Amino acid sequence: MNAYLWTKTFHLVFVIAWMAAVFYLPRILVNIAESQGEPAVRARLALMGRKLYRFGHIMFGLAFLCGLLMWQGYRVFGDGLPQMFAVGGWLHAKLTLVVALLVYYSFTGRWIKGLDKGRALPSSRTLRLFNELPLLALIAIVWLVLAKPF
Repeated sequence: MNAYLWTKTFHLVFVIAWMAAVFYLPRILVNIAESQGEPAVRARLALMGRKLYRFGHIMFGLAFLCGLLMWQGYRVFGDGLPQMFAVGGWLHAKLTLVVALLVYYSFTGRWIKGLDKGRALPSSRTLRLFNELPLLALIAIVWLVLAKPF
């Protein structure tokens, strides 16, 4: 049980770190879009974006591994662990939203990578609206995990 709690703790820490990257990367894009074409500012923000994107992928990978360990631990130890992973549609809904967030994050990463190739960004207003989407998904994910409604 102790290993399960440590794994769950690290899973949550890595998820929090990944979500920080999910929230901040679009803000970097907004700042790039509003940089008024200043090459030094744009280059620094693009570098920050690339580093944050890489960091976020590492955090997602670690969170994913911890999640797999918890899932496999339930399958191996069965009744010795909490019944969190027992049959339930809430887990499938949560994982679907997590995949949607990963697609969202990859999409923002493509914008960052496109800067190096000279591609234009959407308007700062569009990027600001785009920045709000992960909050809705996070609220739904947290609710699904806590309420386990189905």
